[in-house]
Order: sequence, then C-alpha cells, then structure tokens
Amino acid sequence: MFLRMISRPLLAKVKETTGIVGLDVVPNAREVLIGLYNKTLKEIQAVPEDEGYRKAVESFTRHRLKVCQEEEDWEMIEKRLGCGQVEELIEEARDELTLIGKLIVAEWDPWGVPDDYECEVFENDAPIPKHVPQHRPGPLPEEFYKTLEALSKKDEPKVTSGDPKIKE
Repeated sequence: MFLRMISRPLLAKVKETTGIVGLDVVPNAREVLIGLYNKTLKEIQAVPEDEGYRKAVESFTRHRLKVCQEEEDWEMIEKRLGCGQVEELIEEARDELTLIGKLIVAEWDPWGVPDDYECEVFENDAPIPKHVPQHRPGPLPEEFYKTLEALSKKDEPKVTSGDPKIKE
C-alpha cells in the first residue's frame, strides 16, 4: 500500500510537448485549472443572474471543475472533457476570466440598453438567393384549426332570441 502511494506519482505519464506551437506544457495543469475555474465561478456572480451568458458559463465551468476534482491524471481530464488538451483549457479559462472582467467593469455594458432606445429596422424587398435556406414553418394540421374554431365558438355568448331578457 505504501509503495503504491509513492510510486503512483512517479509512474504518472509526463507530457513532453503539446504539439501546438507556442503552447507550452503546464506540469501542474490540474491545479491551475481548479484555481481558474473557482475564480471564474466567483467572478461570474457579478453578471445578472437571469442572463444566459452567466447560466452557460456557470454550467460548463462547474462541470469542468467537477471533472478536474475527480481525476488526478491530465490524460483522464482531457478524455472526459473532450475539449482539447489541458493547456488549451487553461487558455480558454483565462480568456473567459478576461471577458468576464470586461463585462463587469462596465468596459462593455451589454445589459444596459436604455429604455428609450429605438432600433432602426431596414426592410429590403430584394429576392433571397436560392442557396440561402428559408426557415418557414409548414402548414398547421387541420385539427388545430378545428380546435381553434370550437374554442372561439365556446366563448361567444349564445343568444336565443332577438330580445335579451333581463333578470330582476
């Protein structure tokens, strides 16, 4: 048992190169990733809670952090995440932190659209080229129209004679 505890780190594969020009091997990639993911989860709290960007970042960051915490070996982390090498993941995490920093320092303000802002709409009647897909929904089934008609008739008040009767 003692021998396994000592020999396991010694027998772990050592990555010699990433095979990507300009991307050096990070010997302690797992620890770096765990630190970056924790920092990302902390900093993303400044983004409004109902924003899709925050939800997406929290979701994939939590998943990646969980994998990094569960796996000791860099090869297993790469295999389970399937998003490239750990060194690439480190670059992505750093880029995400940079982006979050720009969003929360109000360098950019994607959520701050003024109430009186009016978007200019351009209409163009030029024909759409044939190679461009047109996403037009198909016709609704007949059953839909029958149901709609039945519901609209149900809501109409029924008049049996020409003179309305008033209850006293």
